[in-house]
Amino acid sequence: MASFTLPTINDNADGGWGPSSSNLPPNFKFKEIPYAPYSKSDKLGRFADWNDISGDNRQMTFGPASSQGPQRGGMSGRGRRDGQPAFGSGTASAFAYFHAEDESSFSLVDTKTAATRRGGPLGRGRGGGRGGAGYAARGGAQRGGRGGFYGGRGGGQRGGRRGWRDWEKNNRLRLEVDEPEDLGTYGRLFPYDKSYDRVTTRSEKPLQLVDRIKYNTTTSDDPVIHELAAKETATVYTTDVILAGLMCATRSVNPWDIVIVREGNKLFFDKRDGGPFDTVTVNENASDPPQDPATVNPNNPNEKIAVPEAPTINSATSLSLEATYINQNFGFQSVIETPPPPAVELEKPNPFYGPDETEPLASCGYRYRVFDLGITEDEDIKLCVRTEVDAYSAGQGNPRQGQGLVTIRALNEFDPRAPGAGGALDWRTKLDSQRGAVVATEMKNNSCKLAKWTVQSVLAGADTMKIGYISRVNPRDNTRHVILSTQSVRPTDFANQLNVSLANGWGIVRTVTDLCMKQPEGKYVLVKDPNKPVIRLYAVPMNAFTGEDDDDDVPFDGEDTELAA
Repeated sequence: MASFTLPTINDNADGGWGPSSSNLPPNFKFKEIPYAPYSKSDKLGRFADWNDISGDNRQMTFGPASSQGPQRGGMSGRGRRDGQPAFGSGTASAFAYFHAEDESSFSLVDTKTAATRRGGPLGRGRGGGRGGAGYAARGGAQRGGRGGFYGGRGGGQRGGRRGWRDWEKNNRLRLEVDEPEDLGTYGRLFPYDKSYDRVTTRSEKPLQLVDRIKYNTTTSDDPVIHELAAKETATVYTTDVILAGLMCATRSVNPWDIVIVREGNKLFFDKRDGGPFDTVTVNENASDPPQDPATVNPNNPNEKIAVPEAPTINSATSLSLEATYINQNFGFQSVIETPPPPAVELEKPNPFYGPDETEPLASCGYRYRVFDLGITEDEDIKLCVRTEVDAYSAGQGNPRQGQGLVTIRALNEFDPRAPGAGGALDWRTKLDSQRGAVVATEMKNNSCKLAKWTVQSVLAGADTMKIGYISRVNPRDNTRHVILSTQSVRPTDFANQLNVSLANGWGIVRTVTDLCMKQPEGKYVLVKDPNKPVIRLYAVPMNAFTGEDDDDDVPFDGEDTELAA
């Protein structure tokens, strides 16, 4: 028969529960483990519950606390049904495991949740699951939580294209740039007609068709930039239209693209002829922007449109062409071509106007300026940009020295009751009495367009930007327009009203420049995604976008890189 020996019992000399710290048995292996107190009234529901640290053995219901007492099925303020706190509750943290390296390396950056955007392409495709799922890369799955695509800790991409960034990160980029250096001025400027500042809705002026020539040449076709590049003047060469579009990338909704050519240590930012930089958008940032009729997808030949829609004068494309026509003619009309005051000839004549041209040249002055994008004194990264001004203001200094320069732009009203109007007010009844409300609506619906105009004016060093308010004579006729009013703003002050950060724009430009300089020599295209707030960098053949690629049937297996926008 097996014998049974009672173990040695060590009484607690202090009279409490559990072993006494002053009377421990020899070789006691649990000596350094803290003792968790308990109470006789504790209910032993389960042996171990590693997910419950409330000391109540009941699941917690997360939600707003009620001031009327505990809710049924939820967690009350005191944690127990009978209202008595557990004797040993809250002490489970004594046994919790903390990794010193993980906790010391983690720093909380932002606890702010992203605002839900209702409607519009920017809100399309956002996932709402746990962990802040965001935009997935092409052909890959998206991951949430820590290290997720959008809103997660780290905010990077795993397993997808390298170099991808989200829009919120681009909003945090900053680069302070000093005043630029002027390299030369070209062209001829007419004085601005100040009578347009006195136009009201009661004394409206018709918009006239003025036949003038104004060039919008891309960077690679500019002979002056070719001369400056041969002298190693800068690292990056571009125009103000392209540069402003890139600096305001976080506001853009419509797709656009920039052709980038790297030759040695130089970068050339170009636009395509007839591309998005040659036209003006209308209500791009409205919650319900103008739409084009549905068309058949060329990549899906089996797709058919049930009822083809006829193009209307209020479609996105029609409004864009109308706005471009209005901007050009308002700029031509609002200057004085016959002295006095006389026209001002800048240092050199217009570089694009050849001897064979017979049509009159529009008022336009080109200023070639160099901005230093270097972060340290040892860095030599400069950007050469061709900027444009439309006129000069008489009596405000010498335009040849950059004084009194004016840029002229125009906002257009098509039909406040049409789809895509963005809740715009009737200008004829509200423009004189409620100018602030009209301007606020335009700043909301055309945030990107106004920001680009303002950045172009700041880059050119203009003292004043004239904004005309032009409406249709009849909402159903897009060929006849009238000028209702003209507003004068200082570009720097207007940038503050629009919340445009030039430092953020320069940070975006520097980021794109650094990424392109890491690529081998060749041609690339920077594309804004039409459905997502992402821009991508693709490698393309050198004959792309030149008309020579149509004869090449061999597909190019190009590399693409997603980056911040």
